[in-house]
Amino acid sequence: MATGLRESNVTGLEWSQVDLTRRVAWIHADQAKAGRSIGVPLNNEVIVLLRELQGHHSKFVFTYKGKPVKKGNTKAWRNALLKAGIVDFRWHDLRHTWASWHIQNGTPVHVLQELGGWSDIRMVQRYAHLSSDHLAPYADSLCQLESVAATFSATANVGQKKQLITK
Repeated sequence: MATGLRESNVTGLEWSQVDLTRRVAWIHADQAKAGRSIGVPLNNEVIVLLRELQGHHSKFVFTYKGKPVKKGNTKAWRNALLKAGIVDFRWHDLRHTWASWHIQNGTPVHVLQELGGWSDIRMVQRYAHLSSDHLAPYADSLCQLESVAATFSATANVGQKKQLITK
């Protein structure tokens, strides 16, 4: 949820790919869907989690009972979803949520493209509809037109103003 990584990138993550000092993890080109390396910035929550996991395994970051986690969609995953009352949910939905949160928080589309390791901007634009903040200045620019301001001033009836606004 904090990195937007794909399931295989999380389950296969090795300590050699993590730099806690620089606050970054590296997904090698052969591990990335787009076939190029991805530098993944790590936020405070991720850093805290990773520090707690240090020393549990010499090679792999995420383990269960001393063995590397190979898959996210396990019996434990499905049981957790049932317990939480969540249906029809896949690991990849976490990536979609992560991208949606970024867009809603104002992350520029080109930055999200780089963060998510997408090679095609069209993949990122699937999330762009979730925020209209970038459109607000353009909507407000209409109010600067003298003809629009004059129309609003000359129209005393509230009903007429509502009709003008919705047109």
